[in-house]
Amino acid sequence: MKIAIDGPAGAGKSTVAKKVAHELGYVYIDTGAMYRALTYKAIQDQVDLHNGEALAALLAKYPVELLVENNQQKVKINHQDVTEYIRTPEISKYVSTVAAQEQVRKTMLMIQRSLAAKGNVIMDGRDIGTNVLPDADLKIFLTATIEERAKRRYQELLTKGYKGSFEEIKQEIASRDKQDQERKYAPLKQAGDAILIDTSKLTIDQVVNHILQLVKEYQEGDKNELI
Repeated sequence: MKIAIDGPAGAGKSTVAKKVAHELGYVYIDTGAMYRALTYKAIQDQVDLHNGEALAALLAKYPVELLVENNQQKVKINHQDVTEYIRTPEISKYVSTVAAQEQVRKTMLMIQRSLAAKGNVIMDGRDIGTNVLPDADLKIFLTATIEERAKRRYQELLTKGYKGSFEEIKQEIASRDKQDQERKYAPLKQAGDAILIDTSKLTIDQVVNHILQLVKEYQEGDKNELI
């Protein structure tokens, strides 16, 4: 079974997808982390973030690895563990620029589809249900108000020693929303057959349980069809 979870920054995609995958025993594929890892490497190697060909070449040279170590997902590029580094405000500021490059998305598309072909997976991102896995068995689109999304991201960063302001985070998210929604290739949008879940007033567990119920209903529906 393939489950696609899409939505804007701060809607809770990664946290929810990770928990649902754990409950179901599925493989979790965090596509956002893949773009962040490439952004980190590009900045480190001083590659032009607007040069899609150069970025795609960098990705081909240094494939992104998603690994589970000690029950925790690790993100590596060129065998370097970048799990913590890719969640910094600097990477958040530039990742949409990198992700907007068509050559980068096409290269990532092949990698992501290859990962999804290996078994039961939950994949989250911006264009999973519309572009990466248009044939996904279940598509979810998570959203929340920009105030709530900024609040979540700000609180998360505070625990990591972030010294910036709430308004800066809010403006950054608004900017990312605009870039993601307006890019020419594979923009952020809800798939026509995706189920919309507004997480603004829901806890993580409530969202997880809702999705688990949807999975159960889908599986039971399939069984009924087989009978």
